[in-house]
Amino acid sequence: MDTTQLLLTIILTVSTIFVVIIGIQLILILKELRKSLKKVNNIVDGFESIGMGLEHGLAEIVGFFNGFRVIAKTLDIFSHKKNEKKQS
Repeated sequence: MDTTQLLLTIILTVSTIFVVIIGIQLILILKELRKSLKKVNNIVDGFESIGMGLEHGLAEIVGFFNGFRVIAKTLDIFSHKKNEKKQS
């Protein structure tokens, strides 16, 4: 075998081994990235559920205060009507 052919065979073999090693490492990195993204997705879902719970709780608090305000206005209207009847 000629030295050029031997050198090309060695270089091709070494570069093939490097490409296979890099491919395996890339697959492992992508698997790890997938696991990390699943964890991040679970965390985001948790924050979303907490946010929805807070939003629901705040909506109920606002509804309570709106109901309280309506009751206060109703009592105010009745007290004005009683005052008008007394003055008449």
